[in-house]
Amino acid sequence: MQGLIQGLRSCWQERIKLAILRNSGGHNRKNMFSRTGSVETEEKGLENITVADVLISKGEENVGSWLWCRVNDNVDDAMKNMAQHNIGSLVVLKPGDQLHVAGIITERDYLRKIIGQGRSPKYTRVGEIMTDENKLITVKSDTSILQAMQLMTDNHIRHVPVIDGRIVGMVSIVDVVRAVVEQQNGELKRLNDFIKGEYY
Repeated sequence: MQGLIQGLRSCWQERIKLAILRNSGGHNRKNMFSRTGSVETEEKGLENITVADVLISKGEENVGSWLWCRVNDNVDDAMKNMAQHNIGSLVVLKPGDQLHVAGIITERDYLRKIIGQGRSPKYTRVGEIMTDENKLITVKSDTSILQAMQLMTDNHIRHVPVIDGRIVGMVSIVDVVRAVVEQQNGELKRLNDFIKGEYY
């Protein structure tokens, strides 16, 4: 995980160096930053972007029933739900009216425990193949995306439910990496504007 973050930062730093060299002709690079010691931005820094920001950018500020299934649902219905909504996992809820989390089911569970074992998805219940709640890894909406990325990488998982006492949404490693890249592209643009004298 540290390698991924360092790689992203290293790539970003190289792009900044290129932008500085391209736009300054290589002259007096240190003085560009001497007024404040750093470039101030109106945007959040990478360490301040949260999982909630990612959910909002995905349009998931409102959670719907498409995000979950029940323990006693058959796997076939759960997979159809995931395919219909173009998502790779569902939070699994315990039976009843309350939204008590029982675990998570992912595409990987389906491949390993249904296809890999030759089981029928129509006659297998979600509760039989899901990752149980005692092994479930979750984040809160105020978790930083760097922390979420670290958690996902360390645990070799691609989907993490966001739970603030209730289900708030779901983030994937793709969502998190996309947010990092977009934020760094924004910083690079602001740096280019600053170098060209268009940043105020």
